Amino acid sequence: MSNVIVNRVKEFLFRYPPFSFLSDELLESVAKEVELMYFSREEYIFRKGNPANPHFFVLKEGSVYLTEEDSGKMVVKDYCDEGDVFGVMALLGNRPYVLNAYAAEDSLLYAVPVDIFNKILKENSEVSLYFAAGFAAGQVVVRTDLSQSQKARKLFRDANSDHGLSLFLENGKVNFPTDVVSCQQGAKISEAARMMHEKDVGSIVVLDVQEHPVGIITDKDLRNRVVATGLSVDAKVEEIMTSPVMTMHHKSNFPSLYLMMIKHHLHHLVLTEDGTDQSKITGILSDHDVFLSQGNSPAVLIHALMNTWDVEEMKVIRDRAENLLAYYLENEVAIDFIANIISEVNDVIIRRAILLAKKKLDPSYPKAAKVPFCFLSLGSEGRQEQLLRTDLDNALVYEDVEEAERENTKAYFQQLSDEVIKVLLACGFHPCPSKVMANNSAWCNSLSIWESYFNEWVNLPDEESLIKATIFFDFRPVFGNKELAEAMTRHIFKAIDKREVFMSFLANNALLNPPPLGFFRNFIVEKSGEHKDQFDIKLRAMLPLADAARLLILSHRHMGVNNTFKRFEVLAELEPQNAELFREAGKAYEIFLRLRALEGIGSDSSGRYISPNSLGKLQRRMLKNAFSPIRQIQEMLALRFQTDFIDR
Repeated sequence: MSNVIVNRVKEFLFRYPPFSFLSDELLESVAKEVELMYFSREEYIFRKGNPANPHFFVLKEGSVYLTEEDSGKMVVKDYCDEGDVFGVMALLGNRPYVLNAYAAEDSLLYAVPVDIFNKILKENSEVSLYFAAGFAAGQVVVRTDLSQSQKARKLFRDANSDHGLSLFLENGKVNFPTDVVSCQQGAKISEAARMMHEKDVGSIVVLDVQEHPVGIITDKDLRNRVVATGLSVDAKVEEIMTSPVMTMHHKSNFPSLYLMMIKHHLHHLVLTEDGTDQSKITGILSDHDVFLSQGNSPAVLIHALMNTWDVEEMKVIRDRAENLLAYYLENEVAIDFIANIISEVNDVIIRRAILLAKKKLDPSYPKAAKVPFCFLSLGSEGRQEQLLRTDLDNALVYEDVEEAERENTKAYFQQLSDEVIKVLLACGFHPCPSKVMANNSAWCNSLSIWESYFNEWVNLPDEESLIKATIFFDFRPVFGNKELAEAMTRHIFKAIDKREVFMSFLANNALLNPPPLGFFRNFIVEKSGEHKDQFDIKLRAMLPLADAARLLILSHRHMGVNNTFKRFEVLAELEPQNAELFREAGKAYEIFLRLRALEGIGSDSSGRYISPNSLGKLQRRMLKNAFSPIRQIQEMLALRFQTDFIDR
């Protein structure tokens, strides 16, 4: 084979895994040995049961279907397009082919000798993991092991995408207040304390007649040196101030400032024009400012949220949580850890929003403000799966009150919900198009009214009731009296116990969205509208699994587990005979959740719609493999809940 042809083969193979994992030398040795083969349209390349050829195939041009016969009909099990590897049985144990390979178009194939590739398979961990993860076309034997896909994804990710170091160690801009609260030497302690109270700050700088800093007083000084000792507030500030003050130049970089604070155990560092205490003050840096300016760890973000009442600042912190999310996703951090972190950040924002609302409204509603209530997150946030700031789904339940108090109580919680939603929208969340939010009068109600809703949905399971059940059954208490949420759960169980057929209707609803059969040619995409030719990963992949997990966990009357992959973990323990399938379903859901979040971050959208052409070959293969447990779970639901008897 001439060098020109070898180089052309090399260039082609290098574009696709597993050949892209080979060194130039190894790839050349493979390219020298491949054979170019042509198959005309409708010609079989091999048939099921044939002994394996001494080579496997890479599709160079055309289209190949992998099929099997079912009652005399050809059923397409997989589709191959350019760069796909198939017919690997000779490579993986020299077993007969398990599917037919059929040229759907005139096709050119590279036949790669097994002999030369066997050695590579044994010595190259990336290549062996590629096959172990089931990325070759038609490689599915019984059930794809998605744990291998997860390992492969981690190994194959782009090393250049790891910018975590810059995220956590960046020498970024540090923000600090330049309007420093100060008083003159000789001022009374009471005067200094009053100024601190009026400005709502934790420190005051004491200046000399030249406006140079000579001391600093903090909240701690007032507690320890005045209140604890019984010192008169008419005493002068010099008696309690810390002096001299530590100062630095206001243009110093963050590491220098932070090191000074750590070295001298300072909670406040005074900044001046020339860095000495012989020049005018230009700002003051507190440890809180350090947290806000430099911290990107979850603990820092949550700490920062819990120490601010400023809604704009809360939005800035939530924006930074998105950066943290991107870093975690790119670096393959466990999805349950990511979901817990982001949910906690979201929950803290909700709690702060409620406290802000109560501070504003409680004086006007002294009686209603004492009524126990619980703010609930619903849908994906209720399941602790809302990684991006997508649509809000929430509700509020409060304890039943005497009839005379109902109107006033309803008005209070309605206004409280309005205020909370305003804050959440200001923090970057989107309103629910269907208005499933606590500020909707229908979803801000007493426990007895919520119970009547559940009774109605269970007893009359029409399409609308089933949609509401899928949203409202995934509630999670975020703030307030959790006993109200537990009472709601107990009531749902009680209602279902009285009408078990409801579960069949719920199962039927969970079967409405089957997974796609394949990725190309038969891949289900939107046919029109804004998302034409895009794949709806929420509808086709995530909802079927979330619906199945909810239904199955409900059938076991298991309380307190809302998260989809945790539900599958619990189901694996409750049903050991189906444990393998449930664990695979949980892994598949993780893959979908991660892919959607990455798509959302990359396209600044909800990530719901994905263009198949934007995915790499490995991503498409991994996604396709992840569809497998959906179909098996849906078959289980249809059989277990006898959905054939339900009109569709």
